[in-house]
Amino acid sequence: MSEWLVLVLAMVAACTVVLTITLLRGRRPEEEDDPSETPDVIEYMTMMMGVVYAIVLGLAIAGVWEGRGAAQQSVQTEATALHEVSERVKAYAPEARDRTRKDVEAYVSHVVNTEWQHMLDKGELTEKGSKLLAKVREDVTSYVPRNDHEGQSYQPLLDQVSQASAARSVRAQNAEPTMPGVVWFGLIAGAAVAVGMIFTLQIRRTSRELLLAGLYTSLIAFLLFLVWDFNSPFGHEVGDATGPFTDLFSI
Repeated sequence: MSEWLVLVLAMVAACTVVLTITLLRGRRPEEEDDPSETPDVIEYMTMMMGVVYAIVLGLAIAGVWEGRGAAQQSVQTEATALHEVSERVKAYAPEARDRTRKDVEAYVSHVVNTEWQHMLDKGELTEKGSKLLAKVREDVTSYVPRNDHEGQSYQPLLDQVSQASAARSVRAQNAEPTMPGVVWFGLIAGAAVAVGMIFTLQIRRTSRELLLAGLYTSLIAFLLFLVWDFNSPFGHEVGDATGPFTDLFSI
């Protein structure tokens, strides 16, 4: 299901529930629904609860956004390091160069075509991906430089392989969703309370009040959608974060 479709359905459902309840409550006799009877303390508490929930929701969005940024940066680092290995290995003998480049391409192809979907589904990396990267490391470390020119390329190649390995480890740590379940419970419960407090103000069925109630509910639904969307550090589809690999390698 498309992310935009999820957003639209969530906003429409939330608005429908709130407006339906408001219209049903509006059918009560007029004398039972006098907004002037709402105590000032309820209005103050409603305002404060909205402010507190807005702060918590803002912190949640900032947290998942920061997590996504760090995760995608690790992807960029991994792809760039592997690309540097493919480029710098040209200083080696043709046989070693071709073997190393072939193994790098095999690893990248596996990451994009197989491992990424597994990572999104299971929250972990594949053992085969680790073995393919280990094969690239072996290609680099097992080669004996024949001259000074090859010797000067040896250490930089090792450094790039180490960077790719470290970036892969970071990707493994960020494979699972950022927000724990207890935080989601708090956000959803807070949204229910924040929207439910609308009814303590005894809003009526005037177009202005219904419009404000709908906009308020839609805003909360939209912000929760942002948290859900950014909660997956590498997106929800394979193509959401594999750009660095596909841009640098022809796979």
